[in-house]
Amino acid sequence: MRKFGGGKAHFSGALAVPGRRGFNSMTSGLASAKSDGPCVTHLRAGAERVFSADGKGMDNNPLKILLISGDETISRRLAELLRCAAAEVDVTVEPTTDAGLAMVATNNFQVILFQIAQANAAALFQITSLTTQAQRLPVLVLGPTQDERFLAEAVFSGAQEYLGFDELTAATLGHAIHCSIARQEERLALIDAKENYYGIFDHLVEGIFRTTQDGHYLLANIALAKIYGYDSPVQLMSSIKDIAGSLYVEPGRREEFVRLMQEHDTLSGFESQIYRKDGSIIWIEENCRAVRDAQGKLLYYEGTVEDITAQRVMAEALKHSESLYHSLVETMPQGVFRRDLAGRFTFANQTYCKYFNLAPELIVGRTDFDHFPQELAEKYWRDDQEIMAKGETREIIETTQPKGAPEKEYHHVIKTPLRDDTGRVIGLQGMVWDITEKIRIEEKIRRTTAELARSREELRAKNAVMEENLRTAREIQLATLPQQYPVFPPGVPPEQSAFQFVHRYEPAESVSGDFFSVTALSGTEVGVFICDVTGHGVRAALVTAMIRAITEELRPIARDPADFLRKLNGDLCAILKNTGSPMLTTAFYAVADCRTGRMRFANAGHPKPLIVRRAAGTIEPLVNTSGRSQPALGLFEEPPYTTSEAQLVPGDFLMLFTDGIYEVQGNDEELYSQERLVLDLRSRLHQPTAVLFDELLEVIRAFAVNGAFDDDVCLVGMDFPGMPAVKS
Repeated sequence: MRKFGGGKAHFSGALAVPGRRGFNSMTSGLASAKSDGPCVTHLRAGAERVFSADGKGMDNNPLKILLISGDETISRRLAELLRCAAAEVDVTVEPTTDAGLAMVATNNFQVILFQIAQANAAALFQITSLTTQAQRLPVLVLGPTQDERFLAEAVFSGAQEYLGFDELTAATLGHAIHCSIARQEERLALIDAKENYYGIFDHLVEGIFRTTQDGHYLLANIALAKIYGYDSPVQLMSSIKDIAGSLYVEPGRREEFVRLMQEHDTLSGFESQIYRKDGSIIWIEENCRAVRDAQGKLLYYEGTVEDITAQRVMAEALKHSESLYHSLVETMPQGVFRRDLAGRFTFANQTYCKYFNLAPELIVGRTDFDHFPQELAEKYWRDDQEIMAKGETREIIETTQPKGAPEKEYHHVIKTPLRDDTGRVIGLQGMVWDITEKIRIEEKIRRTTAELARSREELRAKNAVMEENLRTAREIQLATLPQQYPVFPPGVPPEQSAFQFVHRYEPAESVSGDFFSVTALSGTEVGVFICDVTGHGVRAALVTAMIRAITEELRPIARDPADFLRKLNGDLCAILKNTGSPMLTTAFYAVADCRTGRMRFANAGHPKPLIVRRAAGTIEPLVNTSGRSQPALGLFEEPPYTTSEAQLVPGDFLMLFTDGIYEVQGNDEELYSQERLVLDLRSRLHQPTAVLFDELLEVIRAFAVNGAFDDDVCLVGMDFPGMPAVKS
């Protein structure tokens, strides 16, 4: 349906196929109406490539065309041609360019057909106005028979195409519309791509650069300037004239960059520290390629830069955290495990695997139903589901009996819901340790207590005997400590000895779990040993007695600290492996030579001794060469103990101690830390060692909330005044 009048016209309708699926019906319909007309001939030759493959837009809607024409006759003819072009169209007719532009503002046209009466300057002005104000629409100019000169001027003014009206056919019109839309889309895509490129270039988070081989900037974006602390790329390029000398912190880093580029022409993940404009240092990562001409000559380097300072800091912290966690979990005497929401194991440490005599690969991915009888597995699963549902930690005693085990065992278990970073429960984690022996002992204790209740007087008598025995044990234990120290070289007065020793020993109870010894290994070498058994009292004292006996037997290998601790560990493991619960024992052993000041040492989880260098006024912890902690005694059969070295100079003072000296609680639950110990020690640096120890103990007692030590305390000091002068 078409309507003309009043200077406007609008017509629409199914002038062609409604889509791909109707193409055959369209061609047959046209053939019956006009089987041998020129329009049908052109249609059959190329209808599928006129407006799109099916005669419509890709969204299956009619093609929307704005026709600007003041000639009604021409408008009618164009309508007939569009019908023959086999396209479903929606045409809006406006008589003037101003009216057409007004319609463009409120309609989604796909193409503008602009009919001009004459090929003159006025027409060119109108074409320019249309293409300027409707920049995203292709404009096809329809005019008098083609004038090659005017055609070029029309295209130069912005038109996509100029068609001579007298020679116009449906096929040429359809083809021109299709090509103009395609060319306009390509043009707009290029414009958008260019705008996107410059937008991306200037607003990327990553810095972009282009440099010469000798270290001059040819190009930089805003992001690079910001990373390096400059206000603009221009300021950056004018300020940095020598990248090697001005930018990189590490000498030779730019030379390494150039060397790698010469070898490979590309470089990725090149991490360096650089100076920003304000002198601060950051980490960057560079990705680069070499650009060469056709003859292979290097033109420049270009690439990207990313500020990875935060990632490096986080990575180092994460590495430290993961290492600490792994070391802690894998050296713990307790079993540690994790399970997902379905009850499948996702992790189990070595201790947990040993409890159940299973390899990790036979645990991870399986459930309790694979390892325990059905009844027990169902109970464990009910407990786990309740813990995960309520989100609460639970501490329970579980009766276990792995498949094939001869009798039941008892485990103390702490189970906690496992959450993700949003707080959602994603599983369960737990800690377990075997208390079978403890339960059995407790049962025996209950039976024994019932028996003892019937003979209280006998019990009192036994207690009296026990107290007497403890007093005797205390005296014996104190007697096992060094009563006098060796001198170096042998025979000199103690005050002239190259090594001079002081100790303070305070058990928390009648007997102590701390022990130390000082042994002359030769006329110039001394072995100093200190250990701390977990807890205090009789049990700990018994272990120290065993350790003392073992160390006496180990004198033949006492010159090698690592071998000494390994053999001590092996003998201790053999004795304690059937006790039912672990006995954590930390130890430190050093061998020092007064001729050279050379000291070799090994540490088994003990607090790091301090080297007090009085001459320099410094206090240094004695750290292993590897920088990594080594496990305490009695936990593993083959621990990786290594011997490290330190150099003593005359005037130095080595201070060994057990953790009872700083695990002291003050007011407001504050603990006396190792840092505070160093501060209090520093303020008394030039005191004689005996006076220093006495004052230090008084300071800590004053700090303690109850004025006393809760744990055993042992301090051992070794002064190194140097070899005495030899009289002539």
